[in-house]
Amino acid sequence: MAIIRNKRRHGLVALSLILPFLAIFALVFAYPLYEVVRLSFTDAPLIGEGNWIGLDNYVRLFSDRIFYISIKNNAYFVVLTVIPTTLIAMVIALAVNRLSGRWQALALVLFFTPYVLPVSVVTQIWAWMLDFQFGVLQPVFTFFTGKPVPVFKNPYWVLPSIAVVTIWWTNGFNVLLILAGLRNIPTDLYEAAALDGATRRQLFARITWPLLWPVTALVLTLQLILQLKLFDQVYLLSEGGPFNTSYVLLLMVYREAFQLNHGGYAAAISLILFLLIAVVSVLQYQLLRIGRGKDT
Repeated sequence: MAIIRNKRRHGLVALSLILPFLAIFALVFAYPLYEVVRLSFTDAPLIGEGNWIGLDNYVRLFSDRIFYISIKNNAYFVVLTVIPTTLIAMVIALAVNRLSGRWQALALVLFFTPYVLPVSVVTQIWAWMLDFQFGVLQPVFTFFTGKPVPVFKNPYWVLPSIAVVTIWWTNGFNVLLILAGLRNIPTDLYEAAALDGATRRQLFARITWPLLWPVTALVLTLQLILQLKLFDQVYLLSEGGPFNTSYVLLLMVYREAFQLNHGGYAAAISLILFLLIAVVSVLQYQLLRIGRGKDT
């Protein structure tokens, strides 16, 4: 009997510890997700109830040309940002890790400062620097193309330009993550390898890269999720133009919900985006884990 009472007591203690988490999870995730799923099967406006219409929103969505353009642009932006920003952050972190004292602190401040800026400030800075008439970076475009380029109104330049802005803005956080991973690598390994005559390239290939791979995989996954949720930079710099060449899924959600008052249709788009992020993130995690297993 005493054993049974102890088990019940431990069970109640465990339940009391997880109840706050379950309550918060249900309030801020499970219930909103349920509402999005429910609304996606209705013709509800942004605020208020609607009529049950079944799969009509999804039929409309998968026949919407803008939806496929948005998916293509999201995928293109992921290609432009996820791997490049990870590689750039790794190069910067390796360089900063070789510094010490005040120089290292100064380098970290310089690279991390853009990350603490709000997106409105970041887009204003780059809109000014890339302005067609007065932008300080327009001479660079003139040098390569022979004339100034209105980058946020040009269908070929708009998404690459927004990708550059995004990398500049968010890369400081990636640098900190990778730098933390570098500092967790024992220096004894480098010293032992140096005594055996290992070169810098061998040190990186045999020690740094394998031990840094978990942090690199984390950065890649976080960047993938972040860039699939692209909205602010596109809305503030191009508003989806020109000719929908920078239109993305969250901009489509914003337009349908807040401009056209199609709450049910916007909920359907949001649910598809949620499932897309979840599936792609899990697939990437599994691929990265397989890649790590092959390396080891």
